[in-house]
Amino acid sequence: MTSNYHPLPAQNLTGTVRIFQAPAPEHVVLESPALDVMTNFRQVNAAITAPNVAMELANAYMMQHGVRSLFVVNQDHTLIGLITASDILGEKPLRFIQERRVKHNEILVSDIMTPLNNLEAIAIEEVARAKVGDVVSSLRESGRQHALVIEKGVNDIPPTICGIFSLTQIEKQLGTTIIPTEVAKTFAEIEARLAAS
Repeated sequence: MTSNYHPLPAQNLTGTVRIFQAPAPEHVVLESPALDVMTNFRQVNAAITAPNVAMELANAYMMQHGVRSLFVVNQDHTLIGLITASDILGEKPLRFIQERRVKHNEILVSDIMTPLNNLEAIAIEEVARAKVGDVVSSLRESGRQHALVIEKGVNDIPPTICGIFSLTQIEKQLGTTIIPTEVAKTFAEIEARLAAS
C-alpha cells in the first residue's frame, strides 16, 4: 500500500437508522409503452458469459446477480448464443449427460446454450410503437421468458442487441402473474384427454 491512501473516518451508529432501498420497479399497465418494461443496454450492462465457462458457474453468476439469462459472447464480444436459468435447471443438462456420458460439473455453457441462429429479436422500431400488452402477447405466444431487442446496423457496424424483455420483470411491474399460452394449451389437451376417456 502506498501512503496516497488513507482510512476513511467511520462513525458509531446510534438512535434510529434506516436502510436505503431502491424504489420498486415502476408500476405499469398493459397500455403502457413497451419501452417502460425493456431493460435498456444503453443504461444497464448486459449480463454476459463465455462459451467455455462451466454451466454451474454461469448458474451461480445468475443467482448472484439476480438475472435469469446470460448473453454468450466470444473473445471479441460478438454474440454467439443465450443461456437461461431454464436451460440450466431444465432437461437440457440431463439429455446432454445421457448423450455424451459426461458429469454434471463438466457441462459447459456452449453445450446447452441456445445458439445465435436459433435466437429471434424484435426491432427497436417495433418496440418504440408497441405497448406492454404487445410484449406480453409475444412472450406468451412464443412460450419464452425473454425477448431480445435489436437495433439495425449502420455502414460497417453490425446490428446490436440494445435491450431485452424479461417476463419475470414485466410480472413485477404489472403486479400480476402471466400464464404462458403453452401451459394453457397443455391444460386444454389434458382436459380433452380426460373427457375422451
